[in-house]
Amino acid sequence: MSEVTRSLLQRWGASLRRGADFDSWGQLVEAIDEYQILARHLQKEAQAQHNNSEFTEEQKKTIGKIATCLELRSAALQSTQSQEEFKLEDLKKLEPILKNILTYNKEFPFDVQPVPLRRILAPGEEENLEFEDEEEEGGAGAGSPDSFPARVPGTLLPRLPSEPGMTLLTIRIEKIGLKDAGQCIDPYMTVSVKDLNGIDLTPVQDTPVASRKEDTYVHFNVDIELQKHVEKLTKGAAIFFEFKHYKPKKRFTSTKCFAFMEMDEIAAGPIVIELYKKPTDFKRKKLQLLTKKPLYLHLHQTLHKE
Repeated sequence: MSEVTRSLLQRWGASLRRGADFDSWGQLVEAIDEYQILARHLQKEAQAQHNNSEFTEEQKKTIGKIATCLELRSAALQSTQSQEEFKLEDLKKLEPILKNILTYNKEFPFDVQPVPLRRILAPGEEENLEFEDEEEEGGAGAGSPDSFPARVPGTLLPRLPSEPGMTLLTIRIEKIGLKDAGQCIDPYMTVSVKDLNGIDLTPVQDTPVASRKEDTYVHFNVDIELQKHVEKLTKGAAIFFEFKHYKPKKRFTSTKCFAFMEMDEIAAGPIVIELYKKPTDFKRKKLQLLTKKPLYLHLHQTLHKE
């Protein structure tokens, strides 16, 4: 085992233990965040095509299954009622498997499969890929969404406990206007809160796949609970909404466009915000409108204050 691989396995193991500790202490937001970060790292390794990996294809498959289990545990923590929850004691069985992944040769203890060949790209990563312009690939999404495996459920978090004098914000994502809305496969939204340097101020949340597509709109009708009291957000912070969809030709999930809402736009009631071209510019320095057409992201804000 190389020093690089040994270090990698140690980091993965430490992350899994941190998540399990948060989980056992009832710190669910922190546990979900840790599980999801680790799951993304494992998925990336499981799907890596480079030749210098010390992992065999079978070991990569096991790593992918562990990532799926982490997603299942995250989903269970967010579910108010689940018939078949993935329990903490189940998750703890993964630690020795991950630690000994290079020698593990037993049957995996859970009947799960890795998320198949889908890449979730980091912001800006798409710039380095060769891909068709959105205008040219018009029919790329024309196939039936039913022919592709379903995404893991969204990663929405519950509302924070109220505090006297403090304001909580619920944002309902109603719909997004896109000229090719009907062609988007498995569309969902990633919501994050960033400071002026693009640093996360709260855990990142993914919505479930959109509820329906109609004409030039993708409908979500889903509530996002801001994971920080409004008064505690730093000056210059913004709430970002990244619209993502699956590209079957490229076999990855890609950001199509994004929108953001700044602190002075927080107010109860409906709001319509403009869409910008990818890659997502969290620092808000080089913004380009997606289209000149009147197509926007439609939101509704609710403020909760004691």
